[in-house]
Amino acid sequence: MNEALIASNMLLWLAVLALLVAVFALARQIGILYERIAPMGALMMDSGPKVGEAAPAFELAGMDGAPVAIGAPAAASTLLFFLSPTCPVCKKLLPIIKSVRKAEGERLRVVLASDGEAADHRAFRQRAELGDFPYVLSAELGMRYQVSKLPYAVLIDPQGRIRAKGLINSREQFESLFAAQELGVASVQDYLAAPQLSKEAA
Repeated sequence: MNEALIASNMLLWLAVLALLVAVFALARQIGILYERIAPMGALMMDSGPKVGEAAPAFELAGMDGAPVAIGAPAAASTLLFFLSPTCPVCKKLLPIIKSVRKAEGERLRVVLASDGEAADHRAFRQRAELGDFPYVLSAELGMRYQVSKLPYAVLIDPQGRIRAKGLINSREQFESLFAAQELGVASVQDYLAAPQLSKEAA
């Protein structure tokens, strides 16, 4: 009887130890998985003006006829958002842009940019209720920033310097532009890669 009790206790302790080992291994795997799926920031292309450089200065006419200055020193940061009326992801991001502009208030000016037929953009602007956003049509602007895919955004600080830019497809990528500016890095990927680089160097 006593031998059976001792044997059962030993089996229970072995089971507990096995569970502890399994939990430890699982926690380690979760940590590795978290590193692999770290937040993905805006995809920064290696073309066009670099982060940290002065933004190209443009003086363009908005769709409402008012002049729109881009790249010059200003009282607030400027988010230059390249979009198209036929881009479904651009349309998905518009509510996010509206909410961010509302939250940032006078600290952020959002300028919408595209090219093509003005009539198409006027109809799109009305449908999407974008009448209170500066909206410019300029092929030269897109070429200067070498925008090849949409939606694309550039964050310019009040001094007229590019602080973040990239291809964005989600709220997370959109917000990564502001995170990169706050962290003082070119992109969130650079920030995430820095500790790994230092570990590899060690």
